[in-house]
Amino acid sequence: MPSDEAPVPAGLRLRPDPGTRLVAGGSVLVGGSPVRVLRLTSAGARQVASWFAGAPVPAATAARTLARRLLDAGIAHPDFGDPGPAHPDSAADRPDAAASPQGPRGPRPPDVTVVIPVRDRHAELDRCLAGLRGAAAGGERADPRVIVVDDASADPAAIAAIAARHRAGVIHRPVNGGPGAARNTGLAAAETGFVAFLDSDCVPEPGWLGRLLPHFADPAVGAVAPRIVPHQAGTGWLARYEGASSTLDMGARPSIVRPGARVSYVPGAALVVRRSAAGDGFRPGMYVGEDVDFVWRLAAAGWRVRYEPNARMGHDHRVTFRAWFARRADYGTSAAALEDLHPGAVRPLYASWWTAGAWGAALAGRPVTAAALTATATALLARRLSRVTAERWPLPAAGAAWELAVRLAGGGTLAAARPIGSALSRTWWPAAIPAALAVRKLRLPVAALILAPPLLDWADRRPPLDPARYVAARLLDDAAYSIGVWQGCVRRRTARPLLPVIGGKRPPG
Repeated sequence: MPSDEAPVPAGLRLRPDPGTRLVAGGSVLVGGSPVRVLRLTSAGARQVASWFAGAPVPAATAARTLARRLLDAGIAHPDFGDPGPAHPDSAADRPDAAASPQGPRGPRPPDVTVVIPVRDRHAELDRCLAGLRGAAAGGERADPRVIVVDDASADPAAIAAIAARHRAGVIHRPVNGGPGAARNTGLAAAETGFVAFLDSDCVPEPGWLGRLLPHFADPAVGAVAPRIVPHQAGTGWLARYEGASSTLDMGARPSIVRPGARVSYVPGAALVVRRSAAGDGFRPGMYVGEDVDFVWRLAAAGWRVRYEPNARMGHDHRVTFRAWFARRADYGTSAAALEDLHPGAVRPLYASWWTAGAWGAALAGRPVTAAALTATATALLARRLSRVTAERWPLPAAGAAWELAVRLAGGGTLAAARPIGSALSRTWWPAAIPAALAVRKLRLPVAALILAPPLLDWADRRPPLDPARYVAARLLDDAAYSIGVWQGCVRRRTARPLLPVIGGKRPPG
């Protein structure tokens, strides 16, 4: 089990996260997931600047430990040579920032066993296995070993025949146990140091495994997930929405994965795991949310879990309305169980007292009070930053403390509109909408908050779908998930997944 600050391997290269900002001449880093401020000594600032320009991490323990802090904070990510997404005014867009060659080598495809749980999906399994051969490592010709776990299919002989045609092993389970149990069966049979879990409706894209394995050169990394994208672009409105906003697609930016981070989970549909980190695998008896629980247990044990969007995995998304809506509701039912297992990790909103007070005043029709609270929070933070930096490291630029305070307190309060709106539409709408209908002055602000997140998402993603249909699909998506959340809460007799965390600690992140 890795330690909290286990140094990264020497030779690793780092790329700044697109959201990282350099302040005060590079001696202050603002960014990460969640956002934080990291103050560097002059030597540390020079070291970080060299890494962001493409230099490898040297062998010195202090440098490797600092690099670990950047990675764990989400301020930087490992760079294995694939270009990352651009972002205006970010550290990644500095003139001296560049893609770098491959760093320390990780395992190779023969060190991996691919485990595919399946039940009755003959055509999907055949396509998945065909996609694996030759696609595993891009330019490398060696393929991983493959085990198909037949989870009590109606025609096990057909499953065996398909597996044999693609030179894959088969394990038959006499009783259906769900994806988690089937993955555990394959995990127990694997003899390699790494296991790749793939659902049968996945279609590997060239190079997917070769872009994931270098992360395991870092001995603290326990799992890495690719980006899951539609195997084929659909033409209907729901297919186009899924292509842009599938719950399996974690987006175009790399991330550390854990509760409280920008990417708080990755799906088990495609996940490569270090065998020594996996333990006994997925929790028995969990049919929904078992992958989220598995990833969070890895993170809680000290393993780093990473999301690598440069590796892509095709997937058949549900594009019939009934199946899509039902699956979204199923996902919601897992919230109560996950909150029991990981207290505080499945809450609809995390906010400071200042932010909650400002938005509460705004909803109550008191904009002056809201502005005053935000201004007070900004001033107090600026004073605190000025005092701390004056005692430890004099800020090289006048006004840097105020710049940070405005960005963190003022900007953070404004940015809270997005998570508050998501909480209203994704969890609280059964109470929020009747309240807005009953209280006239709440109607406009509640409607604006509910509509803000899907409209902002549409502007960010620019999907091949007009704003009206995108917003409608997103609200249906949120409604389905919310129905599941409330059902799960009733079944488990708990209200915790419905309650915000105000002024308390966020999950570790």
